[in-house]
Amino acid sequence: MEAQNEYDQLPYHQIPEAPETYTEGNVVARMVDGLGFRYYWATEGLGPADLIYKPSAEARTAGETLDHILGLSLVILNSAEHKINEGIDASSMNFDQKRKMTLQNLKKAGDIFRESKDLSQFSIIFKGENGNREFPFWNQINGPIADALWHCGQIVSFRRASGNPFNPKVSVFTGKLRD
Repeated sequence: MEAQNEYDQLPYHQIPEAPETYTEGNVVARMVDGLGFRYYWATEGLGPADLIYKPSAEARTAGETLDHILGLSLVILNSAEHKINEGIDASSMNFDQKRKMTLQNLKKAGDIFRESKDLSQFSIIFKGENGNREFPFWNQINGPIADALWHCGQIVSFRRASGNPFNPKVSVFTGKLRD
């Protein structure tokens, strides 16, 4: 029963039902929802040994990779909310707090994009020392969304290598747990 309570608290235990119509906002929201679902299950049940695992001396640890995904989720959300990206200091947050924030960021962004009729209004803006740099929404797709998906796959690979494999009942195709 405790696991069910966690499912109720965090988004993306399963992917939301698909909309009946295809709009640009719905398509991007579905991409973000797919990312949220993959992230949820890639990170479900990670322990301290998983978070410090890294495949080589030069690689990031799983925990550092998750910090990067948190930052990417914030870039996605800031674009949706028309905010400037200034980075985040998550050093005082524990794994559960970072996981929750990442999932909530993705859910908020997906909900905003789902209602959009014009994605061109969601540019990505980075604060810089010599002024802000602005990028069109196209960069959202091949940048933060694709990058976060890539890193979710790394987390799944890392957790397998650290002896804590991904739940075999997860179907990324249907966005649900198999019976």
